[in-house]
Amino acid sequence: MTDAKIIDTSSKKAHGQNKCPACGSTDIALNIKAGKLQCHSCRKTFDTPTMQDFLNAHLENLQGVTIGSGAKEIDEKATASAMITLKCPSCGAEVVIDSSAQTSARCHWCRNTLSLNEQIPNGAVPDVVLPFQITKDEAKNLIEDFAGKRKFYAHPKFSHDFNTDSVMGVYLPYMMINENTHVTANGEGEIKTRSYEVVVDTDEQGNDIKETRYDADRYAIKREFDMLVEGLTIESSKTKMDKNAALTNNIINAIMPFDTEHPLMWNPGFLKGYTFEKRDMNTKDLKKIVQNQTDDIARNCAKETIKQYDRGVHWNSCKAAIQGQQWLSAYLPVWLFSYQETNGDPSTIHYIAVNGRTKETMGSIPIYYPKLLLLTLLIEVVCFLVAFFMNKAKDWPWAYLLLASGLIYFFIIYNRYRNTSARHDYENVTKRKVLHMHKTDERVRHLTNLKNSRMDNANEDELKGSIY
Repeated sequence: MTDAKIIDTSSKKAHGQNKCPACGSTDIALNIKAGKLQCHSCRKTFDTPTMQDFLNAHLENLQGVTIGSGAKEIDEKATASAMITLKCPSCGAEVVIDSSAQTSARCHWCRNTLSLNEQIPNGAVPDVVLPFQITKDEAKNLIEDFAGKRKFYAHPKFSHDFNTDSVMGVYLPYMMINENTHVTANGEGEIKTRSYEVVVDTDEQGNDIKETRYDADRYAIKREFDMLVEGLTIESSKTKMDKNAALTNNIINAIMPFDTEHPLMWNPGFLKGYTFEKRDMNTKDLKKIVQNQTDDIARNCAKETIKQYDRGVHWNSCKAAIQGQQWLSAYLPVWLFSYQETNGDPSTIHYIAVNGRTKETMGSIPIYYPKLLLLTLLIEVVCFLVAFFMNKAKDWPWAYLLLASGLIYFFIIYNRYRNTSARHDYENVTKRKVLHMHKTDERVRHLTNLKNSRMDNANEDELKGSIY
């Protein structure tokens, strides 16, 4: 995005000390209950500025691309030279900070806290932060409750090792995007006019074999509207984008959305007592994902206007042309429990994650397969015996369909424990506003004797942007 406008979102402070406005102490950290930073010396809490000046521009007037200075392209040289020397303003001592792993450190002479305030271009310092609102004890209870409901088939080693004392609070890197778009969607839809039965054959006894047929009206459909998108949130860590089964990273994605309406300006005090993972993806790396997810949100908005098409709609095209876009780099809070299950190469890492703002919890639990397979086999045996005697007594061969029960049970349990399909349904929950909707529905033909109850190539529910 070489033509993007960079907006300075820094605190305008040089690297050094962030002091309490009341007593001047640098011993400042987050008070979760107050939702504010608090001085540990005088106990005063104080507000942190929000990013409203950047975000509150009327989105319908937004043109071009604007990027917060914390989201600008990562400089590989800055990443390679992560060690930064800060000079303590109080005593003059020099303190070295590894900016890839920490944003603050104590002076070894005067014990004042020194912080990284300037947005060095290595992805470590974002534009905004959403502080934790859920305490560690609350997160531990949520994780224990999640795992406790899945004890029966949990691997014995996991049950033995499970201990929520290892739960960590971590700020994960995301991009937050606001957009002003113009959407054009063209396609065809069908409305059923009647259904009826036709004779297609006769059986050995001379009875008619019937099938249901449908008549329908087909329409040419066009939807054109403006769409404002607020707070579209995308992970900006390559490792968290890797969604192979051994990593179970989709669990992190599934606890979204965050309440991104009022993000606070970056202050390293929010990170005290927590870990963080710095951003390693640029806006250009995420541009395609953002466009695809924006298109999906647009398709969902258009879907609200096509409910009369009971046989479905096929969109030939549904594209959101982005007129204006805002990007902010953000740290968002997650309580994280992890467990590494060694079963061959590679090992599977299981996560139970809690959204540090909303309490949304999702996880993956290692399954003890011998127990699950034994119960599945038992169900199959019982179903076979029931089907056998039903067929023998009443000549019901369809009774053997009961044999599918064991497989269905296996996959229900597997999905409940592993949650491999869990994902953030951005297409439904991302905040959006539709303006200036124009609808065209033109009847083009009448169709008869259709075999399927649904339009053959209907695609109104398909997604392009889901990478999970």
